[in-house]
Amino acid sequence: MNLKRKVTGLAIAAALIAPNAYAQPDKVFPDSQLTTPSTQENVAKGLEVDGYTLGIMAHNWGYPLVRMERLMRDYINVPDPKPTTSYRGHLNQLGWATELSSPTTAGDMPTANNDTLYMSSVVHLTEPYILSVPDTDDRYYVINVFNMYHELEHYVGRRATGTQEGRFALVPPGWEGELPKDVTRLDVLTDKVWLWGRLHMIEGENLAQLHKLQDGFALESLSGKTNQATELEPMPEIENDPLGFFEHLAFALQHNDIRVTDEALFAQFERIGLTKDGFDRSVMTEQTKKGLIASLEDAPKVAISNFASTAERIQGWDWVRGLDDYGFNYPLRTVISGPYAGGQGEQEAMYPVRFIDSEGEQLSGEHEYVIRFEQEPPVDAFWSLTAYGTKDRALVETEDGRHKIDPDMSAFTKREDGSFEIPLQFKQPNGEFAGNWMPAPEGDFYIIFRLYQPQASVMSGEFVLPQVVRVN
Repeated sequence: MNLKRKVTGLAIAAALIAPNAYAQPDKVFPDSQLTTPSTQENVAKGLEVDGYTLGIMAHNWGYPLVRMERLMRDYINVPDPKPTTSYRGHLNQLGWATELSSPTTAGDMPTANNDTLYMSSVVHLTEPYILSVPDTDDRYYVINVFNMYHELEHYVGRRATGTQEGRFALVPPGWEGELPKDVTRLDVLTDKVWLWGRLHMIEGENLAQLHKLQDGFALESLSGKTNQATELEPMPEIENDPLGFFEHLAFALQHNDIRVTDEALFAQFERIGLTKDGFDRSVMTEQTKKGLIASLEDAPKVAISNFASTAERIQGWDWVRGLDDYGFNYPLRTVISGPYAGGQGEQEAMYPVRFIDSEGEQLSGEHEYVIRFEQEPPVDAFWSLTAYGTKDRALVETEDGRHKIDPDMSAFTKREDGSFEIPLQFKQPNGEFAGNWMPAPEGDFYIIFRLYQPQASVMSGEFVLPQVVRVN
């Protein structure tokens, strides 16, 4: 049936039901379903709105799948030579950065930390894979196990499993078999996972020793076979296709199961041609297609607004919780999987971000600020403060290579009572706390306060970060 016949048929149906559909307005209980006339114009408008609303729902439900499929293919593309700050690794192999992130790495990892050496591994679980970790002697590390919905299924590391030597089996859905007795089983929802790791590095440490520790991490298939696939199937070409996102979502659905709890929602997408079998545009009218195209412009705005409404602003700092379990908050899951891919849940770390000073004005390198602490923040691992330019989301370029402030730095200063201040400005300051200087860029910027293994008072909101006060 072509589109013209579909629209004509709907118009005839509208005309047939019209005489019985109209009803007198009810002044007590207004009911627009009874009083809206079934005109051809309303039918066309309804088809467009249907495509628009379904498109927004489909995008905010399915974006993480698309994002992860794209991200995985990107992260197994290892440059030659590989930069020392790159964490990329070939399929089913661990990829480690051998130096901390710098201002030049923003394109690969916006808002990167300057505390840990990053690790990435895309694992295609055609069978279980064994992740081996060394004894890190209480050094902080964490390896996040993300499924294809960008959901954190497991943590391996100091907080969750300890820092002793260990072996962990990543087990795909439906696998039946026996694992070695010394292995901890980690079942995952999808047959591809992304391992995203961090290994703490302290200022002035011997890099050679850290690299030796990195070599103690290993990944191998349960069978020990080395002839596994080295590439993933290419995704469809979608250049200049206004509905290309749905082609990629359909591709992702061929490789990833839909949760039982999501099937009722997913069934609605059949009206825009999206099913487990693919994306069939022929089922849509031109009006539906018009609405679907428009939805792709507005769906990201819905996700961003959800993130903004989910965040809690406390004394100018924006805190986000709930990343360990999104539940049915699909827009939040979408916005985290986009620009904040790899973000951890609050049990492992919290990342309050700040754009404004205590007067509500945008932070700018044209001014000088100070943050005054009565005591160090309550964490079981470590904390740090980092500044980023708002345009490039990059670490700040400085003459002495300082990109953060943390208490492990040799110049860090505290008073006898534990209080301290952090000067936040473009030019190097003088005075008692000059060693605590957090360099700012010349223009607008934002700051992130990272709290690794936050204590209960941080997670509950009892602990409050101090204001950022402009001093000039």
